[in-house]
Amino acid sequence: MNDSSWGAPPSAGQAGYWGPAEGAPAQPAPGAVPAGPAYDAPEAQQTRPMPIVPDVPAYGRDQDDDRGAAGLSGPLFPSEPFQSEPFPSEGRHNGTFRNDTFQSETFQTGTSPTGGLPAETQNPEPMPDAPQPPPPAPQKKSAGRDLSAAIGVGVGLGVVIIASLFIVKAVFIGVIAVAVVVGLWELTSRLQERKGIKAPLVPLAVGGAAMVVAGYVRGAEGAWVAMALTALAVLVWRMTEPPEGYLRDVTAGVFAAFYVPFLATFVAMMLTAGDGPWRVLTFLLLTVVSDTGAYAVGWRFGKNRLAPRISPGKTREGLLGAVLFAMVAGALCMHFLIDDGAWWQGLLLGLAVAASATLGDLGESMIKRDLGIKDMGTLLPGHGGIMDRLDSLLPTAPVVWLLMVIFVGGG
Repeated sequence: MNDSSWGAPPSAGQAGYWGPAEGAPAQPAPGAVPAGPAYDAPEAQQTRPMPIVPDVPAYGRDQDDDRGAAGLSGPLFPSEPFQSEPFPSEGRHNGTFRNDTFQSETFQTGTSPTGGLPAETQNPEPMPDAPQPPPPAPQKKSAGRDLSAAIGVGVGLGVVIIASLFIVKAVFIGVIAVAVVVGLWELTSRLQERKGIKAPLVPLAVGGAAMVVAGYVRGAEGAWVAMALTALAVLVWRMTEPPEGYLRDVTAGVFAAFYVPFLATFVAMMLTAGDGPWRVLTFLLLTVVSDTGAYAVGWRFGKNRLAPRISPGKTREGLLGAVLFAMVAGALCMHFLIDDGAWWQGLLLGLAVAASATLGDLGESMIKRDLGIKDMGTLLPGHGGIMDRLDSLLPTAPVVWLLMVIFVGGG
C-alpha cells in the first residue's frame, strides 16, 4: 500500500473504514470481506486495514551510520529539516539517499519526485584554485661594486700614470713610492685591527720608499740591499715595545716589506731600460686586460668556481677569459710597443701575466679572508683601497721584468 494514500478522502465505490460507501454495489467484490449485520466490531478490528506506520530506524534520523536511512514524504510526513553536524549543508532532506553508504567528506541527495536539493548541488563545479603569487622577477647579475665610480677612478689613475710615465720618469717613481706607502699603511692597519698584530709602520714606510728609489737608481742590487736594511730596521724598531708578541710583529713587518715595496721595485727597474716607459705600459695594460677579461667572461659565462674557499666570485671560465684576453694583448704589445719584440713572445708573456695576476688576486683574497674583511681600505671609490688595486700588479711585476730581460734584454 502506498504511503501517499493514507489520509486521502475515499472515492466512489471504495470501502470506507467502518462500512460500505454510499452507492457501492450490494455484492462484495471477489476476495473482499462481506459486509452486513454479521460484520461486527470484533471482526472489523481483525479485518479492517490499519495504517502501517514504518518503524523508526534503529539508528535514528539524527545519527550518522554507515548504512543510510530512507526518508518519508507525503501529507502525513512533511519534510523535516535534516541536521547533521558533519555536513555543512543547511538545506532540507526531502528525498532518499542515492548511495547506500555515507561519504565522510561529501553528502549529496538525489532529486526525487517528492523534492530534494537542486540538481546543481549534486555535482558542484570544482572551486577555482586560489590565485598564486606571481613568481619573483629574475634578479640581474650584479658586479658587487659601483661601476660608474670604479670606471671614473680607474680613468683618473690611468691619466696620472701615463702622464708621469712619459713626461718625467722621476714623477712616476714618486707615484710608485706614494702607492707603496699608502698600501703599507692599509695593510698594517688591518693587521692591527683584526689580529692585534703591530707591524711597525714608520720603518716600513721609510724603507719601502727607499727601496723603490734604490731599485730605479741601482737596479736589482740596490733593491736587495734596501730590502735587507728595511727588515733590520723593523727588528730594531720593535724592540722599543714590550717583548710580548715580538716575533709575531716582526714577522708581519718583514712580510709586509717584501710583499709591497720589494715587489713594486721591479716596476721601477723596468723603467730604467731605453724603452722603459713602453715596458711599464705593456705591464700595466696586460694586467688590466687580464683582470677585465676574467671579469667579463666570468660574469657572463662563469659557472664553475675556481677557488670557492678563497674567492667564491672567481670561476674557471673567468680564468680562461683572462688567459685569452692577455695573450691577444701581449702579442699586440710585443709586436708594436717593444723594441725587437715578437708576437709569439707576447703570447707567452700574456699567458704568464694571466697566471701571476690570478695568483696575486687569490693571495690577497686569502689574506682578507683570514682577516675577515672585504676590502683593505676605502680610499678609492668603487675599488676599495690601494692594496685592492695592487693585488694583481705586485706579483706580476717581477714576472714581466724577468721575461722582458729574457726576450729583448735589460737595456
